[in-house]
Amino acid sequence: MSSAKDYVKNDATRARKHNMLGMSFAEVQERLAEPNQDVVLVPMGSTEKHGAHIPLGTDSYVTMEVVERAAQNVDVLFTPLEPFGYSPHHMGRNEEGAGTITLQAETYRRVLHDVARSLIFHGVKKIIFVSHHGSNTKPIDEVMRQLRYKTGAYISFYKTPTEREANVVQDLFENPPEETPGWHSSELETSCLMATGDGLVDMERAVEDRAHAPAYMGASFSKIDGTGTVKYKNSENIWVPMEHHEYSDTATIGNPFRATPEKGLAMFDRMAEHLGGYVEEVRQFEVSVTYSDYPERA
Repeated sequence: MSSAKDYVKNDATRARKHNMLGMSFAEVQERLAEPNQDVVLVPMGSTEKHGAHIPLGTDSYVTMEVVERAAQNVDVLFTPLEPFGYSPHHMGRNEEGAGTITLQAETYRRVLHDVARSLIFHGVKKIIFVSHHGSNTKPIDEVMRQLRYKTGAYISFYKTPTEREANVVQDLFENPPEETPGWHSSELETSCLMATGDGLVDMERAVEDRAHAPAYMGASFSKIDGTGTVKYKNSENIWVPMEHHEYSDTATIGNPFRATPEKGLAMFDRMAEHLGGYVEEVRQFEVSVTYSDYPERA
């Protein structure tokens, strides 16, 4: 029969934990009491329609891979993943069965608010929300400002390098710009899913496709990627609340056939290094939390 002492490991052999989901309250207390451990990453995922060759959880898988790698690199805590995001435009047509699960903007903001206030209550001074899903950044300005004004904590949102802000991994792409390599279900996401685990990619279902302006808008308008804008007379200054299926027939924007697992691993390394570097910078910020209590938590 095993005794309690058989399960006790000394500090030299105990693995350094970073995911708060697997830590006891005592371990979290000890970690937050250490120098430079006042930063916590909060991964924000999504469950939404992607190309038929990769899963609904693509943005969640990429987010967590980057967060876990960064946490190991720079020794920072992170919370469990929030698997649902702001994805109303990915729902598809009624009863089509696309599988997307979206939070309304206000619900999503409440999640960000309540997670942040809980962490600040425990003594965290700096919170970095992290997400690979671009639309998770659309509803956030109001709630992030409220958190800062109310508590004095440092609040920021880190979007993994992709889409129009892909400079960190740009040189790893083989797709030319017109193939939108960092966009939905294209070279970047397919490569990352190939590198994440077996069985997540089915290239027999993959297609190469491009974005276009919604058909109802006519020939005067065009669209090159998945932003919320359309072009008119060479000017991209018009924002339209479009459904994804209105401008992407297959939920793929780009060419996934240039994807490889090696690229995915290289992209994860770059993203994790970039996020880790940001964490190290944030650790140097002078931040004073002016209000940490959370009496309205119920």
